[in-house]
Amino acid sequence: MNPNNAAKHYQTVFSQTSIVDADPHRLIQVLMESTLEKLSLAKGFMQRNNIHDKGVNISLALSMIEALQTSLDKEKGAEIAENLFELYDYMMRSLLEANLQNDTNKIDEVIKLLLVIKDAWDNAPKQLQKDSDE
Repeated sequence: MNPNNAAKHYQTVFSQTSIVDADPHRLIQVLMESTLEKLSLAKGFMQRNNIHDKGVNISLALSMIEALQTSLDKEKGAEIAENLFELYDYMMRSLLEANLQNDTNKIDEVIKLLLVIKDAWDNAPKQLQKDSDE
């Protein structure tokens, strides 16, 4: 087996195993990280006028944002979950516009919004621990 192919195969198996073994909190983190990666790729393809790959990556990012949206528990999350639902909806509409208009600024806006949500999500366990210690 080619060493490069072996490395790619190992990376794929490692990624799949990591996801299978991950807790729900980590799964959301992975989904957000993957979405940010796809958005960065889409922006680069947009800048290089690579229509096909831009569309593929925006489509993947849209699917991931939709997965984040459908994972919300509006019953438990109440107002926060409802606000996130609306924000994810806004992000998806913005990405559709970005794709149609080749607008990198709209992709940047979605990236910034998702980074704010991801930062809060990443810090949630620390905040919960801090709150329980008090």
